[in-house]
Amino acid sequence: MKEWRFWLTENQGTLIAAATFAVMFAIYAGNHPAGFTPNVVQTAANKATLLAFVAMAQALVIITSGIDLSVGMILTLSNCLASWIVVGTAGETTLGIIGVLIAGAMCGALNGLIVIFGRLQPIVTTIATGAMFYGIALFLRPFPGGSVNETLADFLTGKLFKLIPMSFVALAVVILVVWVPYSRSVLGRAAYAAGSSEQAAYMSGMPVKMAKFMAYVLSGLLASVGGLYLTFFSYTGEAAYASGNTYTLFSIAAVVLGGVSLMGGRGSAIGAVFGALAFRTIGDLLFVFDFDPLWQPLFQGVVLLFAVSISAFGLFRVRNKLDWFP
Repeated sequence: MKEWRFWLTENQGTLIAAATFAVMFAIYAGNHPAGFTPNVVQTAANKATLLAFVAMAQALVIITSGIDLSVGMILTLSNCLASWIVVGTAGETTLGIIGVLIAGAMCGALNGLIVIFGRLQPIVTTIATGAMFYGIALFLRPFPGGSVNETLADFLTGKLFKLIPMSFVALAVVILVVWVPYSRSVLGRAAYAAGSSEQAAYMSGMPVKMAKFMAYVLSGLLASVGGLYLTFFSYTGEAAYASGNTYTLFSIAAVVLGGVSLMGGRGSAIGAVFGALAFRTIGDLLFVFDFDPLWQPLFQGVVLLFAVSISAFGLFRVRNKLDWFP
């Protein structure tokens, strides 16, 4: 019984985010003119998947008590790069995808190296590198354009067995391949320990620097997966500065809605995914209920403010910093 209580306590944020998303999506589908159909689910899934990948990327860094304000720009850079190299034959397309993923991982590695060995604050570092990544994206695509392997794009944004959105399948595969092994590895446990108390983790002999570095590398990798999917959805590349910033801000809201503490050491990437799905459904609900589009950013901003404030509310009940980490 105690194990169940501990599991529920540890995964409380994820469970709440999942329940919130389920309720909100049920309301959305129930009021959609087309009803609850595979096409409606596919459309919603394709829009939410982009934010889910970026939210996962953000969660990995926040767990270490850091923050990555460049994830949106890595997504934008990956989108622009993919519009150049994810084309041609099956072999060329495969090499292009690998190239995009490597580029994203290298962006994350640069962030990690500067934060860990340059000893700069993550917020300052990632603002600066984000500007650099956007500059490269703008160099690649000064104007919207390019293309992508349409056969692959249609497959990865379509439906499996004419029922299950392939974007959700891809999201599940990424969780199983990246997050699950990482969270159960020594580096994953060290990342949580560093987020709780970096000094204590270091004194315990845990590989703190390598854990933080790997968190940034995987963050860049996941953001590049989001960039690939953006290319698959749009069939083009665009260095959209506003879009990159929006995904960065929304990823923070999704992470907190998913139960990840901004202080680090608590939460999971799965919770961040459900937080992203719930946050994206807010816009869908406003659309279904025919809310004035001019007011939609206001409500999304209020939700963003509330989400970021959730962690601060919990601090009022904390008497000792160690109480924050059960």
